Amino acid sequence: MVSIDEERAEAEALDRLQELGLSQYEAQTLINLLRLGTGTTQDITRVNGVPRTRVYEATERLHELGFIDIQHTTPRKFTIISEETIIRMLNTQRENTITELAECFEAIGPAQPQREQFGVWTVTGREAVASRVDEFIADADEQIVYMTVDELLTDEHLEQLQDADDRGVEIYLAGISDDVQDQIHETVPSAELFETLWEWRDTPAGSLLITDEETALVSALANGSGGATEIEETAIWGAGDRNSLVVVLRAIFTWRLDGERAA
Repeated sequence: MVSIDEERAEAEALDRLQELGLSQYEAQTLINLLRLGTGTTQDITRVNGVPRTRVYEATERLHELGFIDIQHTTPRKFTIISEETIIRMLNTQRENTITELAECFEAIGPAQPQREQFGVWTVTGREAVASRVDEFIADADEQIVYMTVDELLTDEHLEQLQDADDRGVEIYLAGISDDVQDQIHETVPSAELFETLWEWRDTPAGSLLITDEETALVSALANGSGGATEIEETAIWGAGDRNSLVVVLRAIFTWRLDGERAA
């Protein structure tokens, strides 16, 4: 009998194999052979009822990919190559696909998206918001104003801030917790702290980022579909001298920064 852990592992493996380009039946046939080691079409079908016609198609494809070998007996037998070799081949295939995709993107057009002067864009999900934060920090040439909370400060953000500091970008931090301040100061000792009109960590806000007084991003945290145990992040961002979001935030924080300098 298959244990619950094995069932979960198989379901996860099926999903990942399909993400890597195998069809549902190809992925299932590969997993069945992983259990069997060696087997005929009938053996593969018996594991969990994969239709025989689908096994024929799947084994041909898996053989083309180099994941299984065929013994031309009657009936034919199939044997799987080592798990390590399959993983290595899939990784090589994935890397090659990404490389080819990057070359296609470069040939199609400019790498940078067109920035709108008016209106704002919405970004949903922590990973997507974090990617925008990294992108905007990486593009900064002169100034970064950054506020965030402990749970949203990633190693990638710290690395981007350190790189920005190495480029000579002025970095200002505000309204964040002592832990976040300590983390950032350890990585970027030259970053300056300044006071805001409110305590950022006492609000449901997530992050605020202004770069070069031309790009602005604000995110908020809220309960996701899973309730209080699942926290989602959503952000809006805008770019350009005349963008409404940029204009308002630039005015607020330029005033605060000027006040700190004057003091």
